[in-house]
Amino acid sequence: MRARSRHPAAPVRRTGALAALLVAVLALASCSSSGSGSSAPTTAEDASARAVDLDQGWTWNKQPGPMELGVTHTRQSLDDTEPAEARERGTQILAGSGEEYQNHHLMGFGTLNPEPAPGQYDWSSLDRRMQLTKDTGGKAMLTLCCSPDWMKGGQPGQTDWSTIEQAPTPDHYGDYATLAAEAVTRYPQVDRVMVWNEFKGFFDDGQNRWNYENYTNFYNQVYKAVKAARPDIQVGGPYVVMDSVAQGSPFASDVSGPWGTLDRRPLEVLDYWLKNKAGADFAVVDGSTTNKGVQDAISPVDVGAQKFGVVQDWISKRAPELPVWWAEFYANVPADAKAGYDTEASAVSTLAVVASMSRSGAGGALLWGPEGDEGLDYSSLWTPASEASGGQPTPLTDPWRWLVPRLRDGDVEIGRSQTNSLAAFRDADGNALLMNLSENPVTVPGQEDLPGWSVVEVPATT
Repeated sequence: MRARSRHPAAPVRRTGALAALLVAVLALASCSSSGSGSSAPTTAEDASARAVDLDQGWTWNKQPGPMELGVTHTRQSLDDTEPAEARERGTQILAGSGEEYQNHHLMGFGTLNPEPAPGQYDWSSLDRRMQLTKDTGGKAMLTLCCSPDWMKGGQPGQTDWSTIEQAPTPDHYGDYATLAAEAVTRYPQVDRVMVWNEFKGFFDDGQNRWNYENYTNFYNQVYKAVKAARPDIQVGGPYVVMDSVAQGSPFASDVSGPWGTLDRRPLEVLDYWLKNKAGADFAVVDGSTTNKGVQDAISPVDVGAQKFGVVQDWISKRAPELPVWWAEFYANVPADAKAGYDTEASAVSTLAVVASMSRSGAGGALLWGPEGDEGLDYSSLWTPASEASGGQPTPLTDPWRWLVPRLRDGDVEIGRSQTNSLAAFRDADGNALLMNLSENPVTVPGQEDLPGWSVVEVPATT
């Protein structure tokens, strides 16, 4: 796991008696830097006192179609080993977005080996995760990764977690396909599956490229088995990392921008898979805002986020019938900003990526690790529930819950100021989510400055 277009529609402008939408900026930020909670939206009274014009000097693009947001549960995620009160707080946050996709892995990332020996199944841990999804009103999704040891050279009945990133050997592709079919039969609530994760175990060291031939063989066997068991289920791949590299890299493609240059090797994967797949209902990729091996983002952060729209465009030109899903996405922050599961900079950077995805027509995106983890410098939705004081909201919590139903409805405008670092989402009713995409305060004439890395949720004014 890595630390990570359709052309936009014509700008949409709103008119009316006021000639512009007025949005309040009195609130400093939706959450404090400690991640201890979120402020309430500004009131209509506040809005009349302090407002900024979101039409003059702004460019707006209409969301091309519905976009699903969801989360991928990882190693620790509201498990029954965590303190009850912290777990309850986190559970309420998870339930707060309504019918949001919750993705689980068949093995690993919080679930145990589902078939330790041939024909001997252990669904206990995945059962618990599926129950969590049911209890919180989510929609179930399954990543068909990873592989029991006996399918990759290990001993039946044993599980060596150090080999989690090894793929099944080709002679066991059929066994894995059978396991996948068993899983989707056991969990009829799962309506979408992704085949494998980041091409783990499919790299050809000799040729220094991905072994897309073996993966596609594997994918096709899994696809056919899953569809035979559940014709209704949606199946997608290839779940490859859309790495970008510096210009001049020996792996550079001809697709580039201010954010970097796409590595040609994942593009080769997509080209081969699209031509040789047995079938697919959606395409799956993941990526980050920075070049491979680089952690610091370009400022403002929406420059790096442009990459997600470019990838969307590249895939859509070759497979316009396939919605593009981002199985993972990683929004880095500039060198002078603080990254983390509960920092404003990471929350705003995450929202900048979601803006790029939604503006370019992505079908869906999954947030990796909704529970905070000290080892992962990206936004989460609640602080670690492994701590008694955990399960608290983060700066991303309220904005995420605001976006989930609205992006799913497909009627959101994505706006960008042409004169400063402000960006916004705006729904059909005129409610807005206003963001400052940099560390620098934005001057609002006659009002208080809007602080850096702010996210402000405000209602429409009349």
